[in-house]
Amino acid sequence: MTPLYAAGTAGQPGILSSLLPLIILFAIFYFLVILPQQRSAKKHKAMVNELKKGDKIVTTGGIIAEVIKNEEEFIKAKINDNVEVKLTKDAVARKVDEVKGK
Repeated sequence: MTPLYAAGTAGQPGILSSLLPLIILFAIFYFLVILPQQRSAKKHKAMVNELKKGDKIVTTGGIIAEVIKNEEEFIKAKINDNVEVKLTKDAVARKVDEVKGK
């Protein structure tokens, strides 16, 4: 005669086969969402650290400014002849690429 607990476990799937869809879903999410976002953040950080005097930038607020000095945590930028501001590096959205020939 077989024990009672052995009869109930014969038709149940293993723990690996029940977790496999969850693992596959996480892998897809990682490669389609998390990894590209990390690459983009790394690229943005490198761009901000390479800014030098005279570069034109656009802030997250849409203000176009010219870099005066790239400090450790902040960027000094000139908006107008008489207006200089100190921005956090997170506030820099992108570098303005001048269109040549115009």
